Amino acid sequence: MAAFEPVLLRNRGVEGSTTLKVYESRGGYQAVRKALKQTPDEIVAEVKKANLRGRGGAGFPAGVKWGFLPKDRKKTLLCVNGDESEPPTFCNRVLMEHDPHQLIEGTIIAAYAVQAQTVYIYLRGEFHEQFHIVQKAVDQAYAAGYLGKKIFGSDFSIEMYLHRGAGAYVCGEETGLIESLEGKRGWPRIKPPFPAIEGAFRLPTVVNNVETLSCVPHIIERGADWFTGIGPAHSAGPKLFCISGPVKRPGCYEGAMDITVRELIEREDMGGGMIDGKHVKAVFPGGCSMGILSADELDMKLDFDDPRNFGLLGLGTAAAVVIPHDMDMRVVLRNMARFYGTESCGQCTQCREGTAWMHKIATRIAADAGRPEDLDVLLETARNMGMMPGLSICGLPDGATFPIETTVKKFRSELEEYILAQPKGRAEYLLRVLN
Repeated sequence: MAAFEPVLLRNRGVEGSTTLKVYESRGGYQAVRKALKQTPDEIVAEVKKANLRGRGGAGFPAGVKWGFLPKDRKKTLLCVNGDESEPPTFCNRVLMEHDPHQLIEGTIIAAYAVQAQTVYIYLRGEFHEQFHIVQKAVDQAYAAGYLGKKIFGSDFSIEMYLHRGAGAYVCGEETGLIESLEGKRGWPRIKPPFPAIEGAFRLPTVVNNVETLSCVPHIIERGADWFTGIGPAHSAGPKLFCISGPVKRPGCYEGAMDITVRELIEREDMGGGMIDGKHVKAVFPGGCSMGILSADELDMKLDFDDPRNFGLLGLGTAAAVVIPHDMDMRVVLRNMARFYGTESCGQCTQCREGTAWMHKIATRIAADAGRPEDLDVLLETARNMGMMPGLSICGLPDGATFPIETTVKKFRSELEEYILAQPKGRAEYLLRVLN
């Protein structure tokens, strides 16, 4: 396989990469100068032609989202989604740590394209160091005249603000983010109206992910044809992949979306293979909420379409968690259920109650107190939650059920072995004690 030339991570490891001076010395802020000589509609058309799909999880085309804004709007807002809370995802964090001006440049271009003169960068509450890095870069851009009034000598003005969240997973959902940005509890809104019509402060709003906007300068600088030449046509452009677990080289890597999960784990320039003679038992390939793969499904392509052929919700954030052969799948099941049970905002009854029930059942199974019928109860609960059955306001319950449902289905025999091997009467005894 030909070596991939880094695009989004080209400045990682370069001394002083977070500074304006170094970023400009490596070609930075040339794309925005080029963009400001075009019309906003031309920028939107180029991004649509590039088929830039959102990197935050949903994979929705960014240019199409920009086109949803009403034509007669008087004011537009742009929100940058830096609330990277999907376990175990850290590609946005890497971009902000090593190349904040790339994000700022992409955000300026996007703001110009949608004619948003106010931008909010919403950061995950735990991103303490990253907040200061990005804020310093914003201050440098203001001092250089790249933010503020009539930037780069044009007629376009833009104000940029950083906003830190309070550590809620649900604020990664765009309307939950907007509620939090407004100073309210991070509860997702009922849709419609969608943010493009009525978003932050009841104004038309575009919400894009950090990685998505970081792609924009390269599309404008090199063209849509260059972008679509990377990877498959339906999943074009460079993509960041995270990998964690017992691999030799856990970290964040860049490539085209034509690689497989197996390649991500085994390639010497990526995961580097397993450590200490361990073998792969399972993988969460797109963040935990997308679902799990068994060891014989590792040839799944990390693009926007192939994951659904393996019973997954989608590509998600393309952050892989590798589960070794000696891991107890009851523990995996319990940890997933615990996380989503904790992170449910509680607004929708079926999500609030369903995630709590799944956590209690998974905890009992892990404590040698499970019953064979518990696995069917978990599957039934999962089927009755989420946006796809039309039962919730946001997609959190879909993301909460897919790791549970796929783990039970693909590792049912192992879970049943544990349940049947536990001491006779233990489940009934613990049920009486716990209840």
